[in-house]
Formats: sequence, C-alpha cells, structure tokens
Amino acid sequence: MSTQPDNRFVDTRPYDPNAALQELERKDLDAPNWVLIWRKFKTHKLGLTSGVFLLVCYLLLPVVGFIAPYGPNERDSEHIYSPPQSVNIFHNGELRAPFIYPMTSEADLETFQWVFKPDLENPQSLQYFCEGATYKIAGLIESNTHLFCAPEGATLFLWGSDRLGRDVFSRILYGAQLSLTVGLIGITVSFVLGIFFGSLAGYFGGKLDWTINRMIEILRSLPELPLWLALSAAVPSNWSPVAVFFIISVILGILDWPGLARSVRAKFLSLREEEYVRAAEMMGASSGRVIRKHLLPNFMSHLIASAALSIPAMILGETALSFLGLGLRAPAVSWGVMLNDAQNLASIEIYPWTAIPMLPIVVVVLAFNFLGDGLRDSLDPYQH
Repeated sequence: MSTQPDNRFVDTRPYDPNAALQELERKDLDAPNWVLIWRKFKTHKLGLTSGVFLLVCYLLLPVVGFIAPYGPNERDSEHIYSPPQSVNIFHNGELRAPFIYPMTSEADLETFQWVFKPDLENPQSLQYFCEGATYKIAGLIESNTHLFCAPEGATLFLWGSDRLGRDVFSRILYGAQLSLTVGLIGITVSFVLGIFFGSLAGYFGGKLDWTINRMIEILRSLPELPLWLALSAAVPSNWSPVAVFFIISVILGILDWPGLARSVRAKFLSLREEEYVRAAEMMGASSGRVIRKHLLPNFMSHLIASAALSIPAMILGETALSFLGLGLRAPAVSWGVMLNDAQNLASIEIYPWTAIPMLPIVVVVLAFNFLGDGLRDSLDPYQH
C-alpha cells in the first residue's frame, strides 16, 4: 500500500484478473466458530471489559486472605466505627513510600461518641509481606503472610471499620468468596434441572410435556420472595455456615430452573423437526444422542448467554436473604451479611462507610449484565 498526496491508500501490487474478489470473505466464513465469536465479542467494549474484570475477580478469590490486611472477624475494640484511612505518598510536599496517618481517638462528651482524627505529624510507612491473621489459600494451604499490613501500633482501615471494629475492606474481600460463588453453584443446579426437564418436554412431547408444563406453571405461580423466606427459614439454625451456604445455593437454583426449562422446550419443539434431526433418528441414533449431539449444541449460545444473565439474580437473591437474616449468618462473611449490619438508617447517616458493601454488589451485577449482553450478541456470528 502507498499513500497518495490526498491521503488515499493505493495498492501497489500488480492487477491479477484471476483473483477472487470474495477471498477475504470466504476466509472469514471458513474460520472456526470460536474465532468468529471472539472477533465479534472484541467489538463489544463493555462486554469485553466486564469479562476481564470478572475473570480477575474469580482468579483472586482463592488468595483474598493474602490481599486482605486483616482476618474476616479480626476485631479492634479501640477503633469501633473508625472512618476510612487514606494511603498517601506525599508528606509536607515530599515524595516518600506509601504511608498512612495513624488515627487518634477522642471522646465527644456532647454526643457520647468517639471522634477519630488523623495524626498528620506522624506518618508511618506500610509494611509489606508481613505476618498477620491465619488464612487458607484455596481452602487448603494455611498461611499467615499478607501483601501489606498496618505499621506497628497503628491501624489500616481503608474503608473504615464496623460496629465491632472489624475492617470493612478485608471483610468485603472475604465476602466475595461466598457471594460470587453462590451464583456459580446456583446456576449449575438451575441449568441441570432446566436443561433436563426442558429437553424431555420439548423432544418427546405428549403427556410428559403436559406434566412438566403443569409443574413449571405451579412453581412460577408461587410468590418468589415469600417462598425464598419460607425455604430459608426451614434451614436448621444449628447448621454450619458451609452447610447453610450450599443449601441456599441449591434453593436459589431450584427456584430458577422453570424459566430456563421453558426456553429449552420451545427451542427443542422447533429443532426436532429439522432435517438433520430426522436424518439422525433414521440412522438409528438414540434419543439421548440426538439431544446431546444435535439439539443442545445448536442451543448452546443461548444457554451461555442465559447463564451470564442469571448469575446476578443468584447473587442478589443470596444478598437479599442474608440481608433479611434468613440466608448466611455470622460468623460467615458475605456481602449480604455485611449489609445486614447496615439496616439502621440512623447508623448509615452517622457512619456511611458501613454501606460500602453495596458498591461491589452493584459493580459485579452490572459486569455480569454487560458480559451477558456481549455474549448474546457474539455467540451467533452468522446472524448478520
């Protein structure tokens, strides 16, 4: 290619009358399906950014104990409701290593509250790869090394502390392990049930289709929130937090599958009349093989997009139940459990940082929605 004086680009190669004008298009059409999907997905900037963000979040879940400066239930009784502290690099106009100003507390005899003020004359540098609360990497390897810690004799509450003097930032990181995982477990249960019953109803039809549809209609006619509350309240209060976590995940998955089952049924009703399905049946393929090898792959793009859009509903469901005190309970740490402490509006007005756990919920739910939109537009590269 050469650039002309008027900024036009001209191909300097000699003209070939035998060259195919559609060579580039033919090459694109012959590319593997995943290549076409990736090319189209890259053009969806919000979906791509959200996918990278969620991937980083899930990769960091096994090592949040290393990133968090404190343990999830580590208390400091002398710094209850301590405000957020900032990490600085300039002191009196001079550049120095990241440091904090220690918080000093004074009693306000008028409001009977502790008032925290930073000691601006005593900057203290952060410590790195220091020892602190014990945690387990991926739930297996025990360690007590943290990426950064507060200087000796000082505190490091990046997003403040709660009513028991626990670090909100560290608890949000630990809470992500449960709040982000509950969506994956719930959607797995929902998809197994939805695909199983939906494929049976759509492929075989008849009385089986009628029975499954009536079951779906009964489940969808029940009020969702009261049903959540009733099932969650039935969980014994003496169960461990891990057992309650899995039960809540299963409950969310069981209540979410009817919508997916109807989508699968409707798609199978149309696909089972296609010629390639009839050809597979005439060649002796079993019903299970026709469903696995011929019907589901043609519906997989919709399933993947539905999964990305359903996970936020699972996260919000767990948050709502834990916020109402019927989901996960202390000492388990999730974003819903943390918001349970922020129910008092007067407390939020005085200590607004206790409502910070709302922010990761909003950001993660938006990221999943943007990712789902991008996948929905990209997983069918031949639609245009």
